[in-house]
Amino acid sequence: MDLQNLFDMSSLFLQQLVNGLTVGGVYALIAVGYTMVYGVIELINFAHGEIYMFGAFITFHLITVYKVPFFVAALVAVATCAVIGILLDIVAYRPLRNAPRLAALITAIGMSIFFQNVALIKWGAQIKSYPLEALPPFFSDVAVRIGDVQVTWLQVFILATTLLLMFALHTIIHRTKVGAAMRAIAQDKRAAALMGINVNRVISFTFALGSSLGAVAGILVGVFYNAIWPTMGYIAGIKAFAAAVLGGIGSVPGAMLGGVVLGVAEVFGAGYLSSQYRDGIAYAVMILVIVFKPSGLLGKAMIQKV
Repeated sequence: MDLQNLFDMSSLFLQQLVNGLTVGGVYALIAVGYTMVYGVIELINFAHGEIYMFGAFITFHLITVYKVPFFVAALVAVATCAVIGILLDIVAYRPLRNAPRLAALITAIGMSIFFQNVALIKWGAQIKSYPLEALPPFFSDVAVRIGDVQVTWLQVFILATTLLLMFALHTIIHRTKVGAAMRAIAQDKRAAALMGINVNRVISFTFALGSSLGAVAGILVGVFYNAIWPTMGYIAGIKAFAAAVLGGIGSVPGAMLGGVVLGVAEVFGAGYLSSQYRDGIAYAVMILVIVFKPSGLLGKAMIQKV
C-alpha cells in the first residue's frame, strides 16, 4: 500500500469520524429527552420523536411564511415544543399516573400517531427544504480543512450547541433545586411528595426540558440535511431510543454517550459498508446491548426485592 492510498484512507476515516460525531451529538439530544422522562416516571415517551419533528417544521413554517430570521424562529420553535411537551404530559400522561404501564405505553404510541397526522394535515407529505437564503450564510463555509478532511461551520455549530446544552442540562440536574427534585422523584415519587415536592409540576418541567432538547435536535438535523418530512420523527425516535438503551435507560450521561457511539457507528457503517445499512445499525446495536448488557454502558442493574 503506497502513501497516497494510506493518506486517502486516513482522510476518509477522519471525515467519517467528524460526520459521526455531528450526527451522534444530535442523537444524544433526543436520547436525553427519552431517558429524563423514563428516569422520573418510568415511561417511554414514544411521542418524543414527533416533538423533534415539530421543532424542525415550526422553524420552517416561521421562516417561509412569516419571514422570521432563522435564530428567532428556532427560539420560538423550541419554546413552542416545550409547551407542547407540558400539554402532552397534562392531557395524555397525568391521568394515567397510577394506571398500569401498558396503558401509558399505548397512549404514548397513540399520541405519536396523532402528532404525525397533525403534521401531515398541516404541511403535507412532501419533503420540505429550508430556503438557503433564509439560513445563516456562514453555515456552508468551511471552518477547518486538513487535507481532504473539512469541517463546516454548521458542523461546528451543531457540536458546540450540543456540548453547551449538555453542560446546561448537567448544571440544572445537579446544581438547582428543581434538579434535586427531579432526582428525588426518580428515587421515590411518594417520599418526594411527602417532603413537599410538587410532583406534577416537576414532571411537567421534565417534559418541557426534554421536549426543548428534542426540538433543538430537529432543527439541527433539518438544517444539516436540508430535508424535513412529517414522519421524520419515527426513525429518529427509534434511533434515539436505541441510544438511550445503549447508554443505560434512565442515565443522562449514558444517553449522551449512547447517542455519540450510535452516531459514529451508523456513519462508519454507511461509509464503509453501505448506506442501506444506516437505519439497521441502530436496531442491531439495541438488540446486542439488550442481549449482552441489558443495563447499558453506564446504567446500573436494578435489584428488585420480592
